[in-house]
Amino acid sequence: MNLWQAFKMAFKSIAMKKTRSFLTMLGIIIGVASVVIMVSVMQGQNAKNMEYWKKMGDNKIDLYAYSWMDMENETGEKIFDYCLSLNDLVVGVTPKAEINSTITIQYGAKTLKSNDWENMDYSSGKDPWLTMLHVYLGSDQFGICNNYTLASGREMSYLEVEKALPVCVLGSGAKEQLFGFTDPVGETITLNGDPFQVVGWYRSFNMGEENYTGSQMDNAIVIPYTFNRTMNNNNTIDQYVVKAKDSLSTVEAMTKLDSFLSGLFPKDENGQSSNGYYQFGSNDSFVEEQEKANLMQSLVMGAIAGISLLVGGIGIMNIMLVTVTERTREIGIRKAIGAERSSIITQFLIEAAVICSIGGLIGIAIGYVGTMIAGKLMSDVFEGMILMPEPFIAFGAFAFSVVLGIIFGMYPAIKASGLQPVVALRAD
Repeated sequence: MNLWQAFKMAFKSIAMKKTRSFLTMLGIIIGVASVVIMVSVMQGQNAKNMEYWKKMGDNKIDLYAYSWMDMENETGEKIFDYCLSLNDLVVGVTPKAEINSTITIQYGAKTLKSNDWENMDYSSGKDPWLTMLHVYLGSDQFGICNNYTLASGREMSYLEVEKALPVCVLGSGAKEQLFGFTDPVGETITLNGDPFQVVGWYRSFNMGEENYTGSQMDNAIVIPYTFNRTMNNNNTIDQYVVKAKDSLSTVEAMTKLDSFLSGLFPKDENGQSSNGYYQFGSNDSFVEEQEKANLMQSLVMGAIAGISLLVGGIGIMNIMLVTVTERTREIGIRKAIGAERSSIITQFLIEAAVICSIGGLIGIAIGYVGTMIAGKLMSDVFEGMILMPEPFIAFGAFAFSVVLGIIFGMYPAIKASGLQPVVALRAD
């Protein structure tokens, strides 16, 4: 018997017992659909998380250093100068100090306030924090270090920062609240009554309306850090962002920074520093950890869904054993007229594989529909998420289902091929 005849007999056997065949396939259908949906949803969620880190900036080092006895920001100046000396590794460095006191911001008839915690209005149903303005002290490299992209105008210049000239750059949210659709470049706003000229504004990070980090960055107003004395009561600047050239430079720069900061904040035998402390981390490190966690999550979710396929495989073996019992006489006749064991085994394995293949294809179709439905339901949480199963996931689930059919069909097939013709022909 050739393979074409074996496939024809397999389809004929399935068609003769449609209900039983469908119920047998059900475990495979559920298993394949579960694998496709769960792994696709997990991948989509992980992709959105990775997109967040990418938007926040690659090769970016967030540095926090504070000295107990630093009244003139000397520590900050040393850090700033040291980072600039690493010109083979670092492309930019900037303070990122938010003015935590409330600043009154005016343009024309519009009056807004930054960090106005006492008058937060929840009556609109939206979290007012998402539209609250934030005034930052930064250098001429604030944009490149924080992964901003200019929409119009320019960054603050080095001389403007050094000479404490009253200029500012707006985030997209701050620009929209103050100027609407008008280009603000060249216009003047006042901060606590002091005039600042707008020299540029940044594009939005587009992280979604409910993303607090993205909203905070979009609602930023950046002024020269040399206004720390007049606008921020000369508070110590202890937060910096360092932008490295690439991922390898990031690792090397962090190693050198650690050595440099250890010298600024020497520790005693108990590991404690008497004059301050520091800490730093990079988005690259977070991305690597996130990728490892994402891989582990996908493997776990895939394994859980794979259990359904194993259950379906057991169902295949069970029904094939029943089929062997029902077709004992047929097997006896075929062996009596000279059929070899290999042909009997092939016939039953093909039948098991066909059942799993049909179930796998139905499962893939259901998985695609289920993934799109899941993506629609999750779009409120992850704005802009469009879920579509990767072809290799669908193919992998299908191939696994066929392999399961062959594996779990092996025992019934061997059992069928081992029947003695005389015994088989006596069966009812």
